Amino acid sequence: TCTGSNIRCFSQGSNQFGLYYPSSVRKVAGNVRCISVASSSLAQDVVNDSSRPSFVPKDVVLYLYEACPFCNEVKAFLDYYNVPYKVVEVIPIFKKEIKWSEYKKVPILMVDGVQMVDSTDIIDKLYQRIHPENSASISEEERKWLGWVDNHLVHVLSPNIYRNYKEALESFNYITSHGNFTFTQRVIAKYGGATAMCFVSKKLKEKHNITDECKALYGAAETWVYALKDRRFLGGSNPNLADLAVFGVSRPIRYLQSGKDMVEHTRVGEWYTRMEKDVGESARIDSVS
Repeated sequence: TCTGSNIRCFSQGSNQFGLYYPSSVRKVAGNVRCISVASSSLAQDVVNDSSRPSFVPKDVVLYLYEACPFCNEVKAFLDYYNVPYKVVEVIPIFKKEIKWSEYKKVPILMVDGVQMVDSTDIIDKLYQRIHPENSASISEEERKWLGWVDNHLVHVLSPNIYRNYKEALESFNYITSHGNFTFTQRVIAKYGGATAMCFVSKKLKEKHNITDECKALYGAAETWVYALKDRRFLGGSNPNLADLAVFGVSRPIRYLQSGKDMVEHTRVGEWYTRMEKDVGESARIDSVS
């Protein structure tokens, strides 16, 4: 099960992130979320071809499910800040790829041997290391919408990704074609996963009182557009952490049928296109087997 909040975090270690910032670096992503940061030594250098701060640790590995909203939230952050990372696609049914960890959920981010868990906590800690000059508080508006992502938006996504068996198969076909699956694992994950997630989706609808998953998704998209108040991003001229969170968790659905329907029936498409351009190309490098 993917998860993004209210999760205990295992020891983060005591490596020290050491970052160098050229004088031309512009501040982005708004004010920082409430953060309590342990010290750690990770980075060697800052590489910045677009006036955006980006640090390059020796080794960053993200353990994920391709369709997990919270995993994609972390990916969006790493992509935006040009932090190179490797990916290990975790097979949901077996989870053997994270057998080594006491934490049995995703995302798990390993940064130079330091384990980080929970998408919110991962982003908090990395953001503080990229922007150590910022205060530990954020605006009420940004805090409000970060909470909205965790407490509302993510709950309407899964029922739409897996809203029927056909679309669940579409989703798992995408997932298994992007991971390091054997043929047997691909078949089991695709058909077993699609069946299981259709059941989970039904339970999520009941739990969160969702009677019409499409209407709930379109409503969430319009709510976000209204929050922008004609700004390019919630953060103004540049995305802030709330923009990255909404963009990240919605990426798994964007090019599935439900995501195409969302863009067709709401006004969120223009903002999403701006985010794709600003986040830029993936910072992902070779996957780990």
